[in-house]
Amino acid sequence: MRAFSAQSLRWVSPCRPSWSRVSALAPIKARPFRGVASPALSRPHIRPFSASTPARSTFDSESTIYALSTASGRAAIAVVRVSGPACVQIYNALCPNTRLPRPRMAAVRTLYDPTRDPSANSVLDAGALVLYFPGPKTVTGEDVLELQVHGGPAIVRSVLTALARLNQPAHSVRYAEPGEFTRRAFINNRLDLTQIEALGDTLAADTEQQRRLAVRGASDALSKRYEEWRQQLLFARGEMEALIDFSEDQHFDESPDELTFSVSSQVKKLQAQIRFHIQNASKGELLRSGIKVALLGAPNAGKSSLLNQVVGKEAAIVSTEEGTTRDIVDVGVDLSGWYCKLGDMAGIRSELGGPAGQGPFIIGAVEQEGIRRAKARALDSDVVIVVLSLEKRPDDPSLYQLSVEPEVASAVHDCTQAGKCVVVAVNKCDLLPQEDRSGQVARQLTAAVGIHFPDVPERRIFFISCSEAQKGISMDHSDPGQLQTFLRGLVTTFEEITSPLGGDDGEAGTYDASYWEDSLGVTHRQSANLERCLRHLDDFLDEAQPQRSSVDPTHGMEVDIVTAAEHLRFAADALAKITGKGESGDVEDVLGVIFEKFCVGK
Repeated sequence: MRAFSAQSLRWVSPCRPSWSRVSALAPIKARPFRGVASPALSRPHIRPFSASTPARSTFDSESTIYALSTASGRAAIAVVRVSGPACVQIYNALCPNTRLPRPRMAAVRTLYDPTRDPSANSVLDAGALVLYFPGPKTVTGEDVLELQVHGGPAIVRSVLTALARLNQPAHSVRYAEPGEFTRRAFINNRLDLTQIEALGDTLAADTEQQRRLAVRGASDALSKRYEEWRQQLLFARGEMEALIDFSEDQHFDESPDELTFSVSSQVKKLQAQIRFHIQNASKGELLRSGIKVALLGAPNAGKSSLLNQVVGKEAAIVSTEEGTTRDIVDVGVDLSGWYCKLGDMAGIRSELGGPAGQGPFIIGAVEQEGIRRAKARALDSDVVIVVLSLEKRPDDPSLYQLSVEPEVASAVHDCTQAGKCVVVAVNKCDLLPQEDRSGQVARQLTAAVGIHFPDVPERRIFFISCSEAQKGISMDHSDPGQLQTFLRGLVTTFEEITSPLGGDDGEAGTYDASYWEDSLGVTHRQSANLERCLRHLDDFLDEAQPQRSSVDPTHGMEVDIVTAAEHLRFAADALAKITGKGESGDVEDVLGVIFEKFCVGK
């Protein structure tokens, strides 16, 4: 093997905390109800929250928890879920003198008040469906008892009251905290933090795209990817630290320069993947939180009419009087599975007069504030719909022209410079004869739009008529006012701005489309930790690849191996915080933020 070559290495003592390997929760022996025999309960391996000594939490696994898992109110069926070591004893108390159902097999049982002798007067529900799931292969990793009772409010209230009466000092039975069932699943290694966040998205999904994003995130694809990256960094760190521990008495197949270069190459490939995941996280956030759409245009161009036609109701006041809309009107709408927030805003104009030759006029303070807010809302949006109106020429009514307010053109230019996606909708096309709407006049109007807005591609220019859409007038009676054509083009624009990046970049490796589609599920918390990891990897490369001008050719590169290895450890720690895995994954500070978003019965 190759001998270790001489190299200028600065040896320093690493400043590392002494992590205590204490499990956050120790296995707890079940405490049976008095006078009731219980089977031996096996406890799975419990995930530690942190490498440090844990603080006492209200989420203790000694107690058995219960909650109503279905929505409150009157319904056909209500599901009460119980999880913890006393599930068998609770069943025996509610269903005395009946055999425990076979695991994962439903059985019809009569539920009795546990504080009274079984009789017709102590029946809580005469036809409950009971299921028993023994741990650890359950949703929480513990024994789970599920009571499917009739959904009348009185029956549900009586069952919950009966469960509360089973609480005793020797065995705690209490109502669950919000998200505690999911938290116990995390503690018992049934779910990791990325899957839990996806579960929260599943519960909050309203549109088809939100559902697809949540279902993708519910798999363990991202979790395995983060863990694979973390293992790569740990292995790279081990190679670097081998130079520290065995540099004097061992021989290596690679010289320190070659080893450092090899690790740096791996880190660069990992950086490329992380960057794409961070960029795709912002695209996924558009699907999760909604796409902000701004309606920008001059007064009386038809912005409010277009908003009302899209949302299907009178969301904004429509009037022939200019300046009717003064403040922003935001409306959330589901467009073919895409959740977007449409914002109708004040018309933008200047005091110098419009394009039709109107004389100067004075804009009041209220309208000026509305214009300022409109421009700010457009710059804060993801998609800007520029609504232009088609007008007859004053000198020749047989000819038509686009009404483009200079202030509108300036605002659109600012949006394109800010990287916003711009769509143009030319309204009032009902003024054109039917034969001119798809012929030479339409091509001339498209060219005119291109002159005013050169950054807008032709595929994002649409001709509509809100008046015909409202009246249901159409040449072929299938698309009044060409509104459906406009909406299909808008959805295509949504698909373009939310398509994941990374498929064609060789630096990040060759992966199929599904690999990058999974990265759309990266949440804000995950993205923040990925950015932290990326900064530590940059610090590693700065340390492992010093400037050539500072390198002494007689001694090789001067690399602080200890500091470089520490940067790799910090980067691995950032990945560990995403999933909650690894000894350095101190996730106690983020658990409350994640679980508080869940309802009580989840």
